[in-house]
Amino acid sequence: MNSGQQSYKSLTIIDLITLKQQGEKISCLTAYDASFSALIDKVGIEVILIGDSLGMVIQGQSSTVPVTIEEIIYHSCCVIRGKKQAFIIADLPFASYYSKMVAIENAIKIMQQGGVQMVKLEGAQIDIIYFLVEQGIPVCGHLGLLPQSINQLGHYQVKGRLQSEADKIFSDAQKIEQAGAKLLILECVPAILAKKISASLKIPVIGIGAGVDCDGQILVLYDMLGLSDGKRPRFTQNFMQGAESIEIAIQRYRDAVKKSLFPTIEQSY
Repeated sequence: MNSGQQSYKSLTIIDLITLKQQGEKISCLTAYDASFSALIDKVGIEVILIGDSLGMVIQGQSSTVPVTIEEIIYHSCCVIRGKKQAFIIADLPFASYYSKMVAIENAIKIMQQGGVQMVKLEGAQIDIIYFLVEQGIPVCGHLGLLPQSINQLGHYQVKGRLQSEADKIFSDAQKIEQAGAKLLILECVPAILAKKISASLKIPVIGIGAGVDCDGQILVLYDMLGLSDGKRPRFTQNFMQGAESIEIAIQRYRDAVKKSLFPTIEQSY
């Protein structure tokens, strides 16, 4: 290596677990291309998710359901080329993990061809999570609102307000950790429930619409920049407002997460 070159070390899941243990919040954003990936990485965001949200914000779909494995791999390759240090996760899209063998085949494709460090899947798929982990695939769980289930739900809604529902989410979180997942995302659950789950698990818990007491926060990049059409979700914030550049907006988001200034009570359930 030439003396003028700088070497970069990618963050690992161990680094994220250490941040949780030290009480430092973890900042996360979605990205779908090399340019935004490089900018997010430069600011110091720890985690980038290639989310199936690309179906809505990139493709103009009405939900995440149409997104395919091939599209996730394509966007993962783009993101990987832009980043230097961030930890990279990719979604397993709709119907890509309905059985153990289908899940492992698709997870291997995403990791080998897309170059990501972890895959994320929705719901309490305990047997599948355990099987993937057994085969050496790092897994991120996802509980609460499950966007891939929109055609069953009918509309997006907060999950866990009923005690029975909250108890199940809490129990599922424990099982997901026991199955070997190393990260958990909680989406649109009451802040008090998210706080309880975050305190009870050893693995980092990342919130989106889950209150300020999670171990970290994630937003869809386009929501964070105020670029999304239609009604803005309650749990989002336009950090681009008043910022002189996109880089400054991303920095403001990171600072707000690190200082526990985002989300506010008004942005929580």
